[in-house]
Amino acid sequence: MKCYWFVFCKTDIVLEKTADGYTIPLSESCPTPLKAWSQVLDIDPMPDGTHVKAVSIDMPLTDNPAFEMCGLRNSYYKLAQTFYLKAGKCYELLYWNQNTRFCGVCGAPMKLNSEISKRCTNCGKEVWPQVSTAVIVLVHRGEEVLLVRAKNFKDNHYGLVAGFVETGETFEEAVHREVLEETGIQINNLRYFGSQPWPYPCGIMVGYNADYVGGEIHLQWNELCKGSWFGKDNLPNLPEKLSIARMLIDDWLENTKNNK
Repeated sequence: MKCYWFVFCKTDIVLEKTADGYTIPLSESCPTPLKAWSQVLDIDPMPDGTHVKAVSIDMPLTDNPAFEMCGLRNSYYKLAQTFYLKAGKCYELLYWNQNTRFCGVCGAPMKLNSEISKRCTNCGKEVWPQVSTAVIVLVHRGEEVLLVRAKNFKDNHYGLVAGFVETGETFEEAVHREVLEETGIQINNLRYFGSQPWPYPCGIMVGYNADYVGGEIHLQWNELCKGSWFGKDNLPNLPEKLSIARMLIDDWLENTKNNK
């Protein structure tokens, strides 16, 4: 039976070249030989019912001109959305499988119990993939928005205030805390925007809009190196289109244009 093979070498995925662009290999067997110890994961099917498998390989596939190695992030610009989202899930499950080989209670080997669960072979402890939840917020002040540059950004783009939800917090409490901690300003009128799986390697981003209330910008220097208010006519370099940060900014720009 043919199935889609989501094959990863570290964070790179194998793409098949076609006359129209790129796709995920569809075949009865993996497009590259597997080792005896390779563990193939069964993933929930594509929307059309086609079966899906995921596997990690030790070396990139470079000797076949029909295929190309591509970073998971960059695959957003080459794959159909359904394939990109499925690729993210496959990568998260491969990451989870690799990092839960042994029981955290007794140290015995873990064994797959279902497509998304494992059970300890000794004590019976069950585990499921853990998702790290983060919030991200576009803060509005009149016709301006707050954009910040994190110290860990590899290029010179600006993004939005964001951070992980702490134990015992609601999403909204996390938004207020992160904005205050990272910029020193107060906000209100939180408005849910949407959410996005973020498989780098196992997160989900929950997006909000919020309004500025008061305070001067005082950056948390161990997290941010720049931050300021920007209008639509003086925007800095923006995040990639694959991110919910860019979706929030683009939504604001579109609403600004429509309200004129």
